[in-house]
Amino acid sequence: MASRPARSFAPAGARQRVLIVDDSAVARAVLARMVEDAGGCTVAAAVSDVPRALRFLTEETVDVILLDLEMPGIDGLTGLPDLLAAGAGAKVLVVSSAAGEGAAATIEALALGAADTLVKPGRAVTSGGFAQALGEKLARLNERLEPVVNPVARLAVPQRDFDVVAIGASTGGIHAINALLQALPASFHAPIVITQHLPAAFIPYFVGQLEAATRRRCVVASDRMALDAGMIVVAPGDAHVVAALLPSGRTAVRLSRTPVANGNMPSVDPMFETFADRFGSRLLAVVLSGMGRDGLKGATRVRELGGTVLAQDQASSVVWGMPGAVAAAGIADAVLAPEAIGAFIAERRAVAA
Repeated sequence: MASRPARSFAPAGARQRVLIVDDSAVARAVLARMVEDAGGCTVAAAVSDVPRALRFLTEETVDVILLDLEMPGIDGLTGLPDLLAAGAGAKVLVVSSAAGEGAAATIEALALGAADTLVKPGRAVTSGGFAQALGEKLARLNERLEPVVNPVARLAVPQRDFDVVAIGASTGGIHAINALLQALPASFHAPIVITQHLPAAFIPYFVGQLEAATRRRCVVASDRMALDAGMIVVAPGDAHVVAALLPSGRTAVRLSRTPVANGNMPSVDPMFETFADRFGSRLLAVVLSGMGRDGLKGATRVRELGGTVLAQDQASSVVWGMPGAVAAAGIADAVLAPEAIGAFIAERRAVAA
C-alpha cells in the first residue's frame, strides 16, 4: 500500500474537496451535483462503501466527508472512527435518513466525532430545501479562520479552587464534551452544568449518551433543581439554565426563556453570567467548539468576577467561532484541546483539594 501523503489544507478561498460515501448510486449522483452547485466545493470522489472510502483516503486528502449511515457491510456508524482517522482532519457530515430529529444515531455519530448531521429526504435526495441546507452546512464547515497570535495573556494560571464547572458548546461540541469529561478522574465531584446547542428532541439522547460514556449522574435540567455534587446538568433544548439560590441556601438551576441578544435558545451567555454572579472566583467556565459568539459575553463576566475561563483550541475545534471569540478577546486563561482541558481541571481541583 502506498504511503499516505502529508495532510495539507487548501488555502483560504480555494475550493474544498468533498468525499461522498453512500451505497445509492442515485444519491451519490445527486449529492455530487448539489456539492458542485453549492460553490466553494468540488467532489474529490463518490464511493459506495466504507472500505472504498478508506482506500481512497490512503492516497488522497479531502476536507469534508459526506457519510450515509445505512449501508450494507460496514455501516456508517461502525466506519466513522476509521474514516476520521484516515481523513486526518477531514470533517464528517452525516447525511442520512437515519439522522432524523431525536434519533439516537444522530447523537452517537456526533459523540464519535462527526461534525454535523443532515437528514436525507428519501432515496431521490431531490428536495430544494435539502440542497440549501447542505450548502449552508458545507459553507459552515469550510470556514477558514486565521489563527489568533498569542491569544493567551495569562500563561501562569492561578491555582484557585472552584465549586462548579460550566460548559458551553455548539457545532462539534458533543464530541469535545465527551473527550473533556472522560479525561476527568472518578474522584472528581464538582457539579457540571452544560449548555449545548441542540433541539429539544435530541436532549434526552444526549444526556443518556453522556451518562453511559462518563458513568456519572446526568440529568436534563428542570426548574428549581438543586445542584448536587457529582451531577451533570444539561440545559433543555428550549430554555436557558441560570443559577438561583434556594431558601435553604443551596444553589439551584432555574429555567429561563427570556430572549437573548445572540438569538440562541438555549444560550451559553446567561448560564455563564448567572453562575459567575453566584460563584464569583469559584466558577470555572469552558467554551468549546461552536459557530458564532455565544459565550463571549458570559465569559467576560466570569473573568470580571475572578473566575477561570478555558477555551478549546482551533486545531481540535470543528468550528472555532465560540472559543475563537473568547481567545481573540484575551479573556481565556488557557486555550487547549478538550482532553487537555479535562486534565487541567482535574489538576487544578486536585491541587486545591
